[in-house]
Amino acid sequence: MQVLITGGAGFIGSHLCEAFFNRGDDVTILDNISTGSKKNVYHLKGAVSIIEGDIRDKELVETLVSKSDLVLHMAAAVGVKTILESPVESMSTNFAGSEIVLNACVKYDKKILIASTSEIYGKNPKQPLSESDDRILGTPQKLRWSYADAKALEEAMAYALFLSKGLKLIIVRFFNIVGPRQSGAYGMVLPRFIGSALSEKTLEIYGDGNQTRVFCHILDAVDAVVKLTDSSNALGKVFNIGGIEEISIKKLAELVIEVLNSNSKVVFYPYNEIYGTGFEDMKRRVPDLTRIKDSVTWEPKINLKDIIKDIAKSLN
Repeated sequence: MQVLITGGAGFIGSHLCEAFFNRGDDVTILDNISTGSKKNVYHLKGAVSIIEGDIRDKELVETLVSKSDLVLHMAAAVGVKTILESPVESMSTNFAGSEIVLNACVKYDKKILIASTSEIYGKNPKQPLSESDDRILGTPQKLRWSYADAKALEEAMAYALFLSKGLKLIIVRFFNIVGPRQSGAYGMVLPRFIGSALSEKTLEIYGDGNQTRVFCHILDAVDAVVKLTDSSNALGKVFNIGGIEEISIKKLAELVIEVLNSNSKVVFYPYNEIYGTGFEDMKRRVPDLTRIKDSVTWEPKINLKDIIKDIAKSLN
């Protein structure tokens, strides 16, 4: 197949590039290198086509989509920190850019898999979260939720095109995907912790540390994406992709220190010192994986301790 990966120089995108290239597909990357990095795909130079450009460039996007069999739409402004620092640019990328990509796929009748996010669910206290659960968000003036809003509109537009125009659509909602190449620069907690522990620096926890999450290794996530793109039963559906070991952020920090045999200490910072006044977070965010397990016989295989070791190895 001819596979186009928007955001292909990013963390998830670059691993998808490897997976599809390794199975014999011809891969093209479109990335503006804003949160991605050329070094993520340097080892693929000459093997895949790397186009530096923006998904809001309609002419470029249509040209690339027209030549593709499958589009993996990974391009997005990512991370809470990024969203809060550049909310307008982030919303433009996450919605306006996606509109161009989606319409191009309709125009040329191409299959597309969209990377959405667990942020979609907002602060819904019902756990674990299934794909049909309601979204519960704060006021629009709390810009922390603008990422969830933009991705929800993207999902809604994509689904409307599926219903009205026959768009060949698959949507995945990622829950804390982690692994080699992920940067801690955008607020991602696990690479931050591991980098600090390896340097014997303090591990910084935002909030009281009692909030819980699950983490899924990138290779497990990529396996899920590949299986979904190969499945005819996935079209028109939404799938959670995430891990199964729920852990508090405080215990995560302690586990990182233990696994890496680090002498680092843990320090706590109130949310308002990091993100500003009025920041909201979720006490729990756990995916219900029933749908994807039933649809493509997938489940995560790499446990949290091995995830920590793998990321640490990549940073050494």
